[in-house]
Amino acid sequence: MSVPIWVNGELYEPDKAVVSVYDHGLMVGDGVFETVKATHGESFALTRHLDRLALSAKRMDLPDPDLGAIADGVRRCLTAAPKWPLARIRITHTSGPGPLGSDRGAAGPSTIVIVGEQKQFPATADVAVVPWPRNERGALAGVKSTSYGDNAKALAYAKERGAGEAIFENLTGNLCEGTGSNIFIVTGGRLITPTLASGCLAGVTRALTLEWCGGEEADVPISALHEAQEAFLTSTTRNIQPIRMVDGTALPQAPGPITLAAMKAFAERSAADLDP
Repeated sequence: MSVPIWVNGELYEPDKAVVSVYDHGLMVGDGVFETVKATHGESFALTRHLDRLALSAKRMDLPDPDLGAIADGVRRCLTAAPKWPLARIRITHTSGPGPLGSDRGAAGPSTIVIVGEQKQFPATADVAVVPWPRNERGALAGVKSTSYGDNAKALAYAKERGAGEAIFENLTGNLCEGTGSNIFIVTGGRLITPTLASGCLAGVTRALTLEWCGGEEADVPISALHEAQEAFLTSTTRNIQPIRMVDGTALPQAPGPITLAAMKAFAERSAADLDP
């Protein structure tokens, strides 16, 4: 079954849903995006994701996305889609068509909503630390930009080494984030996630985990990951995923007791409120 795609306010069959080859989202990665989870046709935390889309657009000086129209587009796409146990909603907002360079055009933005089935992540994750640091002082630090070349290269590096996710440190040598996830570690009985000043994305699942499951934000060296008692990834479509191995070395527990408690609390709270 083909699921219609929402482009700039209209639904199109997939083979008719197009944007210009001059669109700067394609040409220079000049855009932002959100990934939203849906379960059995119901989106989760859509308001938080749309708020972050608007913030990312503002930080990149892009035209403001029409959040009401996008929310309606999400609903229309979900209505037309099968009620999959788990689905991924991809919202993309770019500066629109422009010249063959970094200067932006004046045609206006392109906004797209796509819904597709999402496979469940494995019960645990193996991760690999990559040799390229995140620049926590860069213009796009903490922005969910479509400029994902670094992430694509890093994830390929991790998969070549048998891991399912890549982990970045930042320029100061502190733990930062994954390519599509935030990271929590347990050390000395404390549940810790890197601060936003580390350059990591302000993940929606990260924020909900802190609110619902406890934990603290702190800057820790990358070595703390290798020495952790427990660790887990958070992201929209994986929720909380225990980390089993780091660079080929097994952590003591996966999941450990603190991770298990966080998984239980997150599952209960997210089931009780679909738009927290």
